[in-house]
Parts: sequence; structure tokens; C-alpha cells
Amino acid sequence: MKDNILIEGLVRREKIVFDYIFNYYYSALCVFAKQYINDKNGVEDLVQDFFVSLWIDAPQLRINTSLQSYLFSSIKNRSLDTQKHFKVTEKYKTFLLFSTKNEDDSADHYFVESELRLALERSLSKMAPRCREIFELSRNKGLSNQEISDQLGISKRTVELQITNSLKILRNELSEYLPVWLIVWLLGQ
Repeated sequence: MKDNILIEGLVRREKIVFDYIFNYYYSALCVFAKQYINDKNGVEDLVQDFFVSLWIDAPQLRINTSLQSYLFSSIKNRSLDTQKHFKVTEKYKTFLLFSTKNEDDSADHYFVESELRLALERSLSKMAPRCREIFELSRNKGLSNQEISDQLGISKRTVELQITNSLKILRNELSEYLPVWLIVWLLGQ
């Protein structure tokens, strides 16, 4: 199919066009992302999240290149962002590990950590029970979307959407803690 027909169908949110693009490019995008991220489940989550975003943002979509170039560039950017996030997280963990051993104010760290845990629990309690269950199976138990789908007897797509919804809720609910994370990370440099 020609790119302009696919792009126009995508902008109009035509399900058949979206399904065609998803089925045609999904595997290739996963293989491509694997060059940047060495985690099969992480790669699948990244590509699936991209397609969810693509569907949500489709009406505002402006593609000035070929559809294939747009898809692969988007996955490359998301993969690089994931790498950066991983490095920041590891740096933060290292900072916390060494700072709590070397500082007398470790009680402050415990207070901040317990406050963050309480905020996280409050955020999780605002989720629908099934949404929370799926999120916890994914993030706490490390199950893949397919494993969750099989275990709960629901479609993999439902699992993906529930995880996306969970992450949106957490981003909104925990947004006030973002500056604390940034400050701690910057101090650790």
C-alpha cells in the first residue's frame, strides 16, 4: 500500500489501516529496538507502547517522511530514551547506596522513601482492581504481557492498555515527586 493512503487512514483512525501497519511492522520494529535494548520483554513493551501512542495521537500526526522512516525513527528515539532512563536510574541507585552508607542523615532518606512508598500505595489504590492486578503482575512479579494474558485469560492487547493506563495514573499522581528525583540525581553527578 502507498504511504499516503496509510498515513491518511491512520490520521482518520481507521482500524483496518492501523491493524495493517501494526501487523506489517511490529516484528521488524522489535528486532530493530533489540539493537538498543537487550531485554526482549522491554523491547516488546516499548514497541507496544509506541503503537498505543500512535493510535491515540493519530489525528495530530504529521509525517513528512516515509511511514517506514517515521516508525523506525520513533522506535530509535524511544529506545535511546529508555537507555538514558536506565542509566539515570542506575546512577540514582548507586548514589543512594553510597550516600546512605556515608552520611549521618540516613534517617532523612528513610523518611523520603517511606513518604514515596505511601504516595505510591495511594496511587495504586486509585486504580481499578483489575488494572492494579495487571500492573503488579507486570512490574512487581516481572511477568511479560503474554504471561499475564495467559494467566488472567484476557487478550494481550487488554493487558497492554491496562499497563498504559496504570502508568498514566502513576505519572499524574506522583508528578510532585519528580523534582526530588531530579535534584538527587543532579547532586550525585
